[in-house]
Amino acid sequence: MSTMLKKKDWSLLPRRALTGPEIVTRLAAAPGWKLTGDGADVAIEKTYTFGNYYETISFVNAVAFIANAEDHHPDLSVHYNRCVVRFNTHDVKGLSETDFECASQVDALLA
Repeated sequence: MSTMLKKKDWSLLPRRALTGPEIVTRLAAAPGWKLTGDGADVAIEKTYTFGNYYETISFVNAVAFIANAEDHHPDLSVHYNRCVVRFNTHDVKGLSETDFECASQVDALLA
């Protein structure tokens, strides 16, 4: 199996919740992403806008490919010409470095 299709094994790569200052620093380096929610429901999210439904769904499928490879799945809100992507890490009850890594990979789809 190629490394692009192989899921990460999080049992070998433990995650931890980021601290407030760490979140602020990473958010500053993530253009367009904003903090939403609080407590265990805290997340980062970004809205991507497209010209039509086909472009939106193509983006959603590419995000699904990243999510599968990273074994880290965002909440997606899909509309005709936009998609809202929301990341958080349930097992740490907050945000982890994985959320920001995945956000960067999603941004790279449109770079």
